[in-house]
Amino acid sequence: MTGTPTDRNRPEPEVDEEGFLLDPGQWNQARAARIAAELEIDMTEQHWEVVWFIREHFEQRFAVPELRTFLQFLRKKYGKERATRKYVYRLFPYGYGQQACKIAGMRKPRKLMLDV
Repeated sequence: MTGTPTDRNRPEPEVDEEGFLLDPGQWNQARAARIAAELEIDMTEQHWEVVWFIREHFEQRFAVPELRTFLQFLRKKYGKERATRKYVYRLFPYGYGQQACKIAGMRKPRKLMLDV
């Protein structure tokens, strides 16, 4: 049987003292699910939407989107009722920068002002 090795056979990527990936290129969905489980977050479609938004934004702009950028995306897609910090904090109780960005495989934001 040929193919790529499973995620379990790959060496663990380097992380900082808080578990943020040092190289976002080492991220994959299985790793994201493990990080979410460690953070005790049950990933739903809404959680993944945030993670995929962060990943796509980073891949296009080489920068982590601020929370307000994600809220603008939500407002355009769903309307202002869902585009709130309260909605994001229901998904990620300890914050967009602290949890969503970590699950998305981003480096730790220099300032966790992404939540402001």
